[in-house]
Amino acid sequence: MDPRFSRVLHLARGLSVPGEEVNDRVGDDRMGRSPGGPRAVILIRLLVGLVFFEEGIQKFLFPAVMGTGRFARIGIPLPDVMGPFVGGVEIVCGTLLVVGWLTRLAAVPLLMDITVAILSTKLPTLLCHGYGPFALPQLNRYGFWSMASEARTDYAMLMGLLFLLIVGAGPCSLDTLRSRRPQASSPTPV
Repeated sequence: MDPRFSRVLHLARGLSVPGEEVNDRVGDDRMGRSPGGPRAVILIRLLVGLVFFEEGIQKFLFPAVMGTGRFARIGIPLPDVMGPFVGGVEIVCGTLLVVGWLTRLAAVPLLMDITVAILSTKLPTLLCHGYGPFALPQLNRYGFWSMASEARTDYAMLMGLLFLLIVGAGPCSLDTLRSRRPQASSPTPV
């Protein structure tokens, strides 16, 4: 090997890529938890988790407006079943996000939830008509700008959930406490 090339390789190995020092700490443990990550992840968990938690509570407190009645107006099949079911999922998974326990797992049903919300309420607004089982909501205006305005919270939740699915719970979480707890060792043979 050319000595000049080996010197360049040696120098290159000492350089770090921007963000590498953070990425090295974010690694998952063997259970898929991310005890590394920045502490600020808790802010995303609180934002997303509390929004879903309170939306789930409202589906039970105000079923005609936020739960069964709304699902029937939108065109969601079996609104009497799906309203309480979705409310329960939002409460449970929102709570899991807030405390940082099983964060990636909790993000999956909420991703399905928000995807259905976007497809069933925001897409008809964009298209200016209903499609499939989904009815056009009663709004003052329709089209792209109306949809963009109506969907801002949904998009924020979607991006927050994708972030948590990728990064995990972060260091201020029950996931991290679980991963730091010493594992029970198998008994030594006598």
